[in-house]
Amino acid sequence: MKTDKSRTSITRLVAIALSLMSAFTLTACAPPTYEAPQLPPLPYPKPPDEARFFYERTIRSSADIVVDSEENQFMRYMTGMQRTGVGLTKPFGIAAYGSRVWVSDPGGRRVMMFDAGKRNYKIIGQTQPGMLRRPYDLDTDDAGNLYVIDGTLKTVLIYDSEGNYIKSVGNSADFELASSLAVSNDGSRLYVVDTGGVTSTKHEVMVYDVASGEMLYRFGRRGSGDGALNLPKDIDISPDNRLYVVDSGNFRVNIYEADGTFVDSFGSIGLKWGTFSRPKGIAIDLEGRVYVSDAAFGNFQIFTPDGQLLLFVGERHSRGARGEFFLPSGIDVDDDGRVYMVDQYHKKVEVFRPAALTEAQGSFVMGQASAPQ
Repeated sequence: MKTDKSRTSITRLVAIALSLMSAFTLTACAPPTYEAPQLPPLPYPKPPDEARFFYERTIRSSADIVVDSEENQFMRYMTGMQRTGVGLTKPFGIAAYGSRVWVSDPGGRRVMMFDAGKRNYKIIGQTQPGMLRRPYDLDTDDAGNLYVIDGTLKTVLIYDSEGNYIKSVGNSADFELASSLAVSNDGSRLYVVDTGGVTSTKHEVMVYDVASGEMLYRFGRRGSGDGALNLPKDIDISPDNRLYVVDSGNFRVNIYEADGTFVDSFGSIGLKWGTFSRPKGIAIDLEGRVYVSDAAFGNFQIFTPDGQLLLFVGERHSRGARGEFFLPSGIDVDDDGRVYMVDQYHKKVEVFRPAALTEAQGSFVMGQASAPQ
């Protein structure tokens, strides 16, 4: 026989349960509004100077691109769970094309495509043909075809704009340590950097005809003199068809004509802005400005075509908040002037928007699918 005390306890439990059910029903009928915390703008340079770039967003996984459903938001609200997605394991290179960015992920043996316009993502390189082993640098031509250098396969794999494998160029006999590449806008010429190594003499750039796969010529030699290279890291093509090569062992950027004729160089080792400590990636915008990532400085520096410093963006920090890098590598600039930089340590890509561009302008806008102009 239940006592008055036990009846009271049961009544209280029932009341609590009914209250929770009622609250759940009301919440389900009128779900709460989910809004990400609004952080103040992060300009470069800092006030009182006039801003020329703004930090725009960080991409760590598919969750930063794909639309988050109200159902999933509600479940996280009720359970306290964090949103998850397919993340980057150790990203390296990046290429921007329209509303898409392609990111090489050698740690995951894959390339990930993030499409801001369509709010989706895709993984390529995990099936045959076209399976990747250790993808490093990548680039796109004007048709959107993707070119990926694989350090283990020692070849360049080419995919169409949807990630379907087309063909390969180059073979293992050509390279000591194939690390980076650039392709001409029309997709006819491919420039591949062989970083070599401490005991290697192959510190050079090889040039291929994409249609035939034939190696046309090579240039560069190991050394520190004019035109020589020492552990070259990355390459890009300027609007006037000159080649800019990160000569990391000599702490400079070398400039060549398309045929390999040496033109000039800029940069030196140092700890002040305008010098280099561990130069890694390079990109050139439509106006010819040169963007160089530095793994030791934890930033990228922007130069005129002849090497005059214009601005630096980012800082070194192990925390990894917005604008903070610990091991930056690949960098690219799209046709709108947005800058994309990879950080291997923090497993992220950060996007920086030129001040002349609003958040709703350009190709890489969430939910606004567009093709390059």
